Amino acid sequence: MTGPSTTTGPARTRTAASGEEGAAVVEFLGVGVLLLVPLVYVVVTLGQLHAAGFAVEGAARDAARAVVTADSAAQGAVHARAATEVALADQGFVVDGGDLLELECSASPCLTPGAMVGVRVRYEVPLPLAPAALQDWVPLSIPVEAAHVAPVEEHVAVRP
Repeated sequence: MTGPSTTTGPARTRTAASGEEGAAVVEFLGVGVLLLVPLVYVVVTLGQLHAAGFAVEGAARDAARAVVTADSAAQGAVHARAATEVALADQGFVVDGGDLLELECSASPCLTPGAMVGVRVRYEVPLPLAPAALQDWVPLSIPVEAAHVAPVEEHVAVRP
């Protein structure tokens, strides 16, 4: 007969001697947080850049269409500015009234039949969570730009 056995095997003495019970979990959480926070920041920043790319591309296309369909070049410029602001607002970007839009015409007057109207839209995407105090040392925005060219229809009259 054997009596009650007591286990004093290598497993029991190893954990008692090392004193690192649960250290792997703490290290995993520490390293996980150190890697996860920058990864989330990069994903959020890339999402903002992607949205800005869509916004400026749509803004350039809509602004060019607004100019070539307007009754005058001055009215077209106003409509192009409004189209640009709407396209950027649709993607959640705030327009502060800066120079976002450049218009170029291949003819004078601009809305001459067969002329080409070029539009360039540029928007500075602010970095998320970046403090404004760092503006003097590092750039806190990434420029995103798109251009579109639209023809003025051949069968319309010259518009001023």
